[in-house]
Amino acid sequence: MALDLSNSGFSDTLVVLGAAGLVIPAFTRFRISPVIGFILVGVLVGPAGLGQLVDRMPWLFYLTITDPESIEPFAEFGIILLLFSIGLELSFKRLWSMRGLVFGVGAAELLGAGALIGAGLYMIGQPWAGALGLGLALALSSTALVLPIAGTTSAVGRSAFAMLLFEDLALVPIVFLLGALAPAAGDAGFGDFMMTLLRGGVVVVLLFLGGRFFLPRLFAQAARTKSPELFLAASLLVVIVASLATTAVGLSPIVGALLAGLLIAETEYHSEVEVITAPFKGLALGVFLITVGMQLDLRMVMKDWGLLLAAILGVMAIKVGVTTALLKLSGARTGTAAEVGVLMASPSETTLIVLGVAATAGLIQPSTAAFWTTVTAIGLTITPVLATAGRYASRKIEERDSDREQAAGPDVVLGGTVIIGFGRVGRTVAEMLAAHNQPYLAVDADIDGVAQARREGYSVMFGDVSRAELVDRLNLGHAKALILTMDDPVLTVRLTRRVRSWVPGIPIIARSRDAAHAAELYKAGATDAVPETLESSLQLAEAALVDLGVAVGPVIASIHEKRDEMRKSIKDAAGLEREPRIRRVRQDKAEA
Repeated sequence: MALDLSNSGFSDTLVVLGAAGLVIPAFTRFRISPVIGFILVGVLVGPAGLGQLVDRMPWLFYLTITDPESIEPFAEFGIILLLFSIGLELSFKRLWSMRGLVFGVGAAELLGAGALIGAGLYMIGQPWAGALGLGLALALSSTALVLPIAGTTSAVGRSAFAMLLFEDLALVPIVFLLGALAPAAGDAGFGDFMMTLLRGGVVVVLLFLGGRFFLPRLFAQAARTKSPELFLAASLLVVIVASLATTAVGLSPIVGALLAGLLIAETEYHSEVEVITAPFKGLALGVFLITVGMQLDLRMVMKDWGLLLAAILGVMAIKVGVTTALLKLSGARTGTAAEVGVLMASPSETTLIVLGVAATAGLIQPSTAAFWTTVTAIGLTITPVLATAGRYASRKIEERDSDREQAAGPDVVLGGTVIIGFGRVGRTVAEMLAAHNQPYLAVDADIDGVAQARREGYSVMFGDVSRAELVDRLNLGHAKALILTMDDPVLTVRLTRRVRSWVPGIPIIARSRDAAHAAELYKAGATDAVPETLESSLQLAEAALVDLGVAVGPVIASIHEKRDEMRKSIKDAAGLEREPRIRRVRQDKAEA
């Protein structure tokens, strides 16, 4: 059967697939976010770009998207898959632990920013109902773009996800509210809203109970076939059924997609599902971004660039201020709050939905809706740039705060432990101290690492311990212990000797490279020196011998002897009266 290339749906599909194949590798090569590439492709191949030349140059039909509405379902499916993948990374326990951020900061951010934007629009002549609708629409932020950039595990990602989750949940009430404010609306709006909430609650409960019972059995059967295609089909079936169920009762399909992801995350198959659906999520998200680009009319942008710039900057300024202030009040670090505020400053893909509802309800004029649609499309386009600006602002704030802490003296360390060096070893030590409620302050000379650690909630300050004046400011005379984890053997010895001469009684636990370095540290005054190569080599030898079939008992006994030998060599080399505390093997294990 011959392919009909004149079919617009087929032609548009080829354009989208071709764009994905070119945009992703090209922009990745130059370390530019593919988000910008997809939006620019949408501008180029859309009806306001090359599409308007098809009548004069028919061959452009095969390089443009002639029916933008035909690919919108694929874009919506991309957002659904995105929320599904986010659900896979979460759990009900983690979601419950975030309830304060979601319904506290998230609600305050949406209502506060919406009220301020709406008030500004009302003051410049927009009717109050239209100003309210526009304020709520523009206060929304992009789940589809923010979460892939920020993730959900860092301090920035957790805060952003909490607020975005509330916004997604609030979409349905916003739509009902605007419908009730329509001039032609009757008194049935509130009753319909309550009925939708009731039906939605029932469906969510049924999906939860059904998912708990059926999903493990469904994926177990798919896993037994060892067929990736069947596993993928089962995954997509779950997403589609959950989304259709919530849509059927008036809720957003993304609620069903998120719930499907959460339910699968509670099973042992979540990793396989996440891997197998990732390519589809990326492609569908690219389609969505192309549809955003197609809504940009460059001629309108050039004509009204002054108004558009003022509108974008006004909306962004309000959202940055509200978000940053609320996160700061909730206890977030200033750098983290500022980064989240800048990252979430632009409008959302759901803004386009709310604008359409407001226009249909007669709350705003079609021309007004078109103007703010362009503002939203531009805002989505610059979201990756905002992410970079947010990280830069966070870094500068953290540098400033670190300088202030150094000038004032880190009082936070009084009665706690000081960790010098915050790489992989220092981070693990800090996590263990925090797990046992032991206060600590870490110091590191890598400002980027310090800024990232602070965003993740660690107590870290920037500083170069090779400078004696910084060590003076650490108030080590009031600290419980000093832990040295730097990967610089000369500096570690020198710092150990210096601190021991100033603070004779403080325990100093130092990381050493090998037994010889450990002996040198003991001579310099270390309380304990831990040779990392010794432990790693012994554990490797133990694993190798056991895998080779040697009995466990003799293996552990020989490792015990090797540790004793190394312990004795370090003791003799350092001239210690006691044996160094290198990890001992329990006797019951040796006799096993």
